[in-house]
Amino acid sequence: MVRRTGKKTRVAAARRPEVRLPPLRPHEGGGLEPDGDYDGVELAGLDLSGGDGAGALFLDCALRDCVLERTSLVRARFVDSVLTGVRGVGTDLAGAALRDSEIVDARLGGVQLHGAALERVLVRGGKIDCLNLRNARLTDVVFEGVVLSEPDFGAARLERVEFRECVLRRADFAGARMRDVDLRRVSELDVAGGVEGLSGAVISAAQLMDLAPVFAAQLGVRVED
Repeated sequence: MVRRTGKKTRVAAARRPEVRLPPLRPHEGGGLEPDGDYDGVELAGLDLSGGDGAGALFLDCALRDCVLERTSLVRARFVDSVLTGVRGVGTDLAGAALRDSEIVDARLGGVQLHGAALERVLVRGGKIDCLNLRNARLTDVVFEGVVLSEPDFGAARLERVEFRECVLRRADFAGARMRDVDLRRVSELDVAGGVEGLSGAVISAAQLMDLAPVFAAQLGVRVED
């Protein structure tokens, strides 16, 4: 719920993760294992393309500069973990759970996060194309300095989500449900569809002007001089 105090709009801030990794030991296995249990492990510079880590648990882990091309991490769980510099196309994280974790400087495309649950997650820097967050639940999530091209938030639930100095291109919010979602610091906001899903979000006056044609089209209003 957005609250007003005088002339100012107050939005409940997202609670950021506080990841403090313990001393990590190198990952000794070759790749990922389905339902694997990774605790206090660092996976660095590995090519995990086509790997199957479905259902795996990553607790107090770091994935650094790994290739996740077509890697299956369906229903995987990341808790108190950091993913830094990961890259690849077609990474499948459908139904995954990320809690108290960070994704930093990722270069990903076609990421499947539909039906996923993100709680106290920071996504900072990098570029993610065609991010599928349909039917996902985002609580206390911060997107900071990241370029999101064609993200799909269809039917997603967003609560206390902040977008800071981000680029959102061709975003789809169809059927999304929002509460305390702050879009005011998005540097480029381009909504391709589902403008009605912005109900519950806060935008700036300048963004309102930029989105006026989208709102008019949604209402069936013609603008003529």
